[in-house]
Amino acid sequence: MKQRTLGRSGLKVSAIGLGCMGMSEFYGPTIMDDAESIRVIHRFLDAGGNLLDTADMYGTGRNEELVGKAIAGRRSTVVLATKFGNVRGPQGEFLGVRGDAAYVRACCEASLQRLKVEVIDLYYQHRVDPKVPIEETVGAMAELVRAGKVLHLGLSEAAPETIRKAAKVHPIAALQTEYSLWSRDPEDQILPTVRELGISFVAYSPLGRGFLTGQFRTPADFPPDDYRLHSPRFQGENFTKNLELVKKVEALATAKRCTPGQLALAWVLAQGEDIVPIPGTKRARFLDENLHALDLTLTPPELAEIAAALPPGSAAGERYVERAMQAVNR
Repeated sequence: MKQRTLGRSGLKVSAIGLGCMGMSEFYGPTIMDDAESIRVIHRFLDAGGNLLDTADMYGTGRNEELVGKAIAGRRSTVVLATKFGNVRGPQGEFLGVRGDAAYVRACCEASLQRLKVEVIDLYYQHRVDPKVPIEETVGAMAELVRAGKVLHLGLSEAAPETIRKAAKVHPIAALQTEYSLWSRDPEDQILPTVRELGISFVAYSPLGRGFLTGQFRTPADFPPDDYRLHSPRFQGENFTKNLELVKKVEALATAKRCTPGQLALAWVLAQGEDIVPIPGTKRARFLDENLHALDLTLTPPELAEIAAALPPGSAAGERYVERAMQAVNR
């Protein structure tokens, strides 16, 4: 397994990580899938992968518990990343974002218990709290590092100025934001900022929430409880327009003799050694397909052809519904 180093932290991670969110929520049924999800995690680790990405809000804690079960007895081979900041109620309702020091400490303790570990390798603020200075939030996170409960710090969906302020309080190892062939917003300001500061970029949803794999042709292909049915890019005319983008990816993949998903992942990997994509899956066959993207080498002409076929801003619709977009710090 190829490895990449997160920023200036010295923390080495597999060039492709595993996003675990969909194992517990959002992407269709998850009941009784835990055994298969754990099998996928073990398969990932057996293949030489080490970066597992979860968060306290995925499944309102269930995902951390699942990951904790999966890594029991294998902790030394895992780089464990989790997040705090999105507040959810007992019924799973979203209650906003918190970044105050007391909440940071409480969330860390709860995550450690659910994961059944003594230390978190990479602890992210999932969303920036606009009511709390980033210096307070990162200051509390830095206290966790000094206490030995966290090794490295990260931010997610943070604006350039927020990242700069945070880095003055404590070194930031990684910035996690959505990035793919159809979500290229970070290229304008985020990527230049983190590169200037020596911070790595962790790309979530590098497969466009699965859409760039070519698996979906109509909204009916999604399970009825799949959250993507309510996402702007998967609705009405946006769906139809975005499907045309996928057809371009499929044509390029056919020419390269790979799958559309592998082409999309290889493109993300080719954007820099400081970028680590974390595609998520709960099926072993899709995991294997994703990992084989590491075997692809895209030539400069191929990269130029892909970029021309899917230029920045080509996707129709926002990444999230309006309420969720308001939580993105920009």
